[in-house]
Amino acid sequence: MNDSRNIFIIGHKNPDTDSICSSIAYAYLKNIIDKENKYIPIRIGAVSSETNHVLKCFGLEQPELITDVKTQIGDISIKHIPTVQPCISMKNAWETMKNCNVTTLPVSEDGHKLDGIITVGDIAQSYMDIYDNSILSKANTPYKNMIEVLEGNMIVGDIEDCVSNGQMLIGAMNPEVMESYIHPKDIVMVGNRYETQLCSIEMGAQCLIITGGLPVASSIKKLAEAHNCAIIISPHDTYMVARLINQSIPISYFMKQSNLTVFNIDDYIDEIREIMVKKRYRNFPVVDSENNIMGMISRASLINLRRKQVILVDHNERSQAVDGLEEAEILEIIDHHRIGDIETGGPVYFRNQPLGCTATIIYNIYKENRVEIPGNIAGLLCAAILSDTLMFKSPTCTPLDRAAAEELAQAANIEVEQFAKDMFRAGSDLANKKEKEIFYQDFKQFKVGSLFLGVGQINSMDRRELDEIKDRMLQYMKKVYKEKKLDLLLFMLTDIAHESTELLFVGNHTELVARAFDGVVNENSIELVGVVSRKKQVIPPLVKSYDKM
Repeated sequence: MNDSRNIFIIGHKNPDTDSICSSIAYAYLKNIIDKENKYIPIRIGAVSSETNHVLKCFGLEQPELITDVKTQIGDISIKHIPTVQPCISMKNAWETMKNCNVTTLPVSEDGHKLDGIITVGDIAQSYMDIYDNSILSKANTPYKNMIEVLEGNMIVGDIEDCVSNGQMLIGAMNPEVMESYIHPKDIVMVGNRYETQLCSIEMGAQCLIITGGLPVASSIKKLAEAHNCAIIISPHDTYMVARLINQSIPISYFMKQSNLTVFNIDDYIDEIREIMVKKRYRNFPVVDSENNIMGMISRASLINLRRKQVILVDHNERSQAVDGLEEAEILEIIDHHRIGDIETGGPVYFRNQPLGCTATIIYNIYKENRVEIPGNIAGLLCAAILSDTLMFKSPTCTPLDRAAAEELAQAANIEVEQFAKDMFRAGSDLANKKEKEIFYQDFKQFKVGSLFLGVGQINSMDRRELDEIKDRMLQYMKKVYKEKKLDLLLFMLTDIAHESTELLFVGNHTELVARAFDGVVNENSIELVGVVSRKKQVIPPLVKSYDKM
């Protein structure tokens, strides 16, 4: 059994350059050192202009976007059952069920799209219910089904034809009675009675079923050909033929086609569980978005469900994590922020270092595993460090960050200062962006004591650009404050060139800002000289201010 899993490497909501680049770089490393599983970088938000510029520089695509990691049908064991065509016989369907040890078969004309299902209950019902002797024609039964079930062969007629009308009769009486008994297009079961065979053909029967495997006279064959009457010879006696014949009916006559309970492979387990409890079916078909059959599940399938496995990078707080994280299995956390509130079901690899960037930690893990860093991955890691440390100007920057960035720049063949300026300019151009795009480019939520805070940040090399969007952002912040029901909402307009930030704030606890920072406090803003880091220069003073209050 192959236990290979897809393991998602996920950054925080509203991902910045570090979050995206670290996810990609760590996935590349894990796929080299662990061949048993597949590691996939994932994003849970839009990629910023700055990050998109970096990805294009190094020829890499944006990670796949997901909205949550809740357990889906695709995460549980789906039983792959062969599809059957609607034209096959009931006997064939029953044999397939026995061989596959299942009670339900998906029915598909083309072998892919779901047309219906046939169950063991449907087969039982076909035996127990009483049908009239025209059932074969009503079901449009193919001759080849009859030949298969009766283990016979056709000596006159076309095997591809179907029974389209007429009744099923047993030719057990003398010819005089038969003349008033047989109607055109009837099917007649008969032994080696020459007169009955002759009478049946002359009365317009569409098919003779000769029982007992007995030979047929050449004159009867010629007459049957002249009257377009098919002849099938079965080795079984009349009793067995009469007993078996209804098993030749195509499953299309009994299969369920409407009001089916069908699940999509992307459906969430918590949503289908209630449906499965209410619907007392044994099995439920699973399809993909194009109605292609993926297999079947039962209530027992939910017992052995496998939660999604994830590795978190650049965050360890639930408010910043992907939705549905409580349903996933966290394998690792790689971060450089304060220890947050994410709980795990068991021990995990948790690496948290006081560095300026998660990418620096990823770089060190490459070194520890003696894995060579390719040029494009080196470029991503370098860009992440330059972005998070604001080209080494942030107080979060350490000598390790700078040394890592310089070595990575050489491997990526880039000049640090010029690359950083181009990257920051790409992430700027604020005048042409909507308020929502600017605000959520780098936004995080925090819990400080009993208060819920939101802090966004935008960086620019041009102070005038920041001044021009200030009023726009304040108006938008008031809207976000009401929608998210936060206690305090802040937004950092960071001037990289002059290493300063104008901090905008909206909320009922603005006194926290006045207590936390030294500066000129206006109605909704405060100028913070030398402040560029949210992690080290904004959140810690707010926490201290709250504690004093």
